[in-house]
Amino acid sequence: MSMQQRIEQQLAPLGTAHLEVLNESHMHSRGQETHYKAVLVSEQFAGLNSVKRHQKVYATMAELMGEIHALAIHTYTPEEWAQVGVAPASPVCAGGGH
Repeated sequence: MSMQQRIEQQLAPLGTAHLEVLNESHMHSRGQETHYKAVLVSEQFAGLNSVKRHQKVYATMAELMGEIHALAIHTYTPEEWAQVGVAPASPVCAGGGH
């Protein structure tokens, strides 16, 4: 199972209406699978600010976080997602060889 699939599996309990995990390692690292972007749409984010939403995601991802270098998290309620429809593009990494 790929790391991308493992991340998707870990995030599934959040009951997402939309889940997209992108491997962005090619933008950051040299041949390593270490950088990912997760876009999650879930009712569980209703009433939570961005910090609480990210804490929920990190708690769900706890056992995998030591295996990846970076996880960009974009969280939305279904209502927010209906308005936005797309997560922002990731910046080019300035970190070099991570």
